[in-house]
Amino acid sequence: MKNNWITTALLTGALCLTGAFGACAAEAETAADIEAGTEAEISDAAIRVSAMKGPTAMGMVRLMADTDAGESDLDCSFTLVGAVDEVPPMLVKGEIDLAAIPANLASVLYNNTDGGVEVLAVNTLGVLYIVENGENVSSVADLAGRTLYASGKGATPEYALNYILRENGLDPETDLTIEWKSEHAECLAALLADEDGIAMLPQPFVTTAQMKNESIRVALDLTAEWDALQEGSESPSGLITGVLVARTAFAEEHPDEVNAFLDAYADSVAWVNENTEEAAALIGSYDIVPEQVAVKALPACNIVCITGEEMQEKLSGYLAVLADQDASSVGGAVPADDFYYIAEAE
Repeated sequence: MKNNWITTALLTGALCLTGAFGACAAEAETAADIEAGTEAEISDAAIRVSAMKGPTAMGMVRLMADTDAGESDLDCSFTLVGAVDEVPPMLVKGEIDLAAIPANLASVLYNNTDGGVEVLAVNTLGVLYIVENGENVSSVADLAGRTLYASGKGATPEYALNYILRENGLDPETDLTIEWKSEHAECLAALLADEDGIAMLPQPFVTTAQMKNESIRVALDLTAEWDALQEGSESPSGLITGVLVARTAFAEEHPDEVNAFLDAYADSVAWVNENTEEAAALIGSYDIVPEQVAVKALPACNIVCITGEEMQEKLSGYLAVLADQDASSVGGAVPADDFYYIAEAE
């Protein structure tokens, strides 16, 4: 059976992680199958993890290296994928246990599998930036009357941009021209060809652009702009790109392994953020992104490991903002509390 919800999820997902905005429908099992999974094939300790090449995989790289070197107490295996559409079928069929995926795709999966997945951690905050070939933009208001090159129409980049524009008094339909491109390479080409060009790009593509043209600068950090709008809110949300999810059946059956993984993952993220050059070398060796790009992009990739109540607060608020714009972007509704994995110790 073709699962139309997978297609919807991919088209509305936070695909800025990969730069690929195409998606395909995938053959998958019924919603009940994600609950059953293939538990017979899973040992008590084995954890099968998938991550997309980009910022979410960058944070795992120390743990991946330790595992490959036999220096981790965890029994893990890692699969890196190049496109987000590879992940949902593997989760649904029980071929993987944990996955790093776009935040709103996690919500879509939850809603379309009767709670078959739950989120363990926020692993990447916003990676979107407004960059320009010039010195004309220093605030959101400066985008008025300008042409902005962007990709991600109908996906999280568009929803995040529209929210920030509207909350700053700009109508995205009338106050500026947003020229939507199908992929980041097109945005970059348009930016490089326009002496006064402005574009919305994610990391590590911002770094790639700057390596091609040293005059390109970051004008606005959309994560900072989002945070400024949320300041003082009773339930402040964050601009979130990626999360780590688990099959609910696996998390319920193996809570000790899940908690141990989260501890090791947090250590890996901390190491990556504190050891840029060494981390970049590992990232390059795993072909996540080129080392020379990683060493410059890492400080701006907003790699984190946020768990527990803070994770729930930030993510639920973020999904609510998306749902207000387009409910289908989160699978029809903001998930219930059982979407959020809270370890007993928390």
